[in-house]
Amino acid sequence: MSILKKIKSHFAKDIGIDLGTRNTVVYTRGEGIVVNEPSMVALDTCTRKVMAIGDEAYNMVGRTPGNIIAVRPMKDGVIADFDVTEKMIQAFVKKSCTKAIFGKPRILLGIPWGITSVEKRAVTDAAFGAGAKEALLIEEPMAAAIGTGIDVSSPTGHMIIDIGGGTTEVAVISLSGIVICKSIRVAGDEFDEAIITHCRKNYNLLIGDRMAEKVKIDIGSAYPFEKEKTIDVRGRDLVSGLPRTFTLSSYEIRDALSEPVKAIIETVRATLQVTPPELSADIMKNGILTCGGGALLYGLDKYLKDETQIDIHRADDPLSCVAKGTGKVLEDVELMKKISSTISK
Repeated sequence: MSILKKIKSHFAKDIGIDLGTRNTVVYTRGEGIVVNEPSMVALDTCTRKVMAIGDEAYNMVGRTPGNIIAVRPMKDGVIADFDVTEKMIQAFVKKSCTKAIFGKPRILLGIPWGITSVEKRAVTDAAFGAGAKEALLIEEPMAAAIGTGIDVSSPTGHMIIDIGGGTTEVAVISLSGIVICKSIRVAGDEFDEAIITHCRKNYNLLIGDRMAEKVKIDIGSAYPFEKEKTIDVRGRDLVSGLPRTFTLSSYEIRDALSEPVKAIIETVRATLQVTPPELSADIMKNGILTCGGGALLYGLDKYLKDETQIDIHRADDPLSCVAKGTGKVLEDVELMKKISSTISK
């Protein structure tokens, strides 16, 4: 390594962050994705001291003593607990900049489309509190489109559906801007809540968030499997108060998920209905791209195609699209200039 490279390696590098409701993904310029952990913080309720962050905190969910709670400081894509979010960002930035000795990093954060100026200010303040030299914001649909390799600067219309943990955003992008975007607070969290509600109403059984997520991943679907699946679920009987195990089928979970899935379908339809005709023709030709953790729900692409009669393509790495997009923007000055109207301080 040359002396110049050695010197450069000691300076803080630009960082792109997908600050999600469920997961936070951090992209460091020149290195790629360096952190991908749950947006979870374990706190001591007496002292408000942070006990653990990320994977370590997630592993504590449902297993902590009375004085420790595991919380998610982000809700529906925005900050619900400012102080805890600041500490979480600080910890993730520290993990991604362990070799930096001089300077502070410039941070580009992905934010949901349409959040208020107060919510934007909360995100930038949290980034500055975490040690940022400069805090920039980019709307997640734009970052996700860039992360999947779409040429956002072209005059061609592209539709992207970003299904995260707290929000689903359906956007039409053309000429480096978002032409149309609709956002609903129905996404992965609502999938889990629907499963918890189904177990409580039909089996008098209370299951935790982690068990609900496991059910969603293992047998959740929006479209029938070739061969239906089952899973053994453990929880607490609401009548006897005792632990109990029972079996769920993929058929009943698909029925439980039908309401949030239909809400997403209706949002896609509503977006298509107000899309200019020229861009609609481009979308028919190019298809619709899905990303975000919710895009991994089995059969969602098939269901969307049946309902819209448009080809659906799922991103190669749906969970990392926004973080990769922020990284590409930080590494490409020309790209940053082209989409400067979508970036705010």
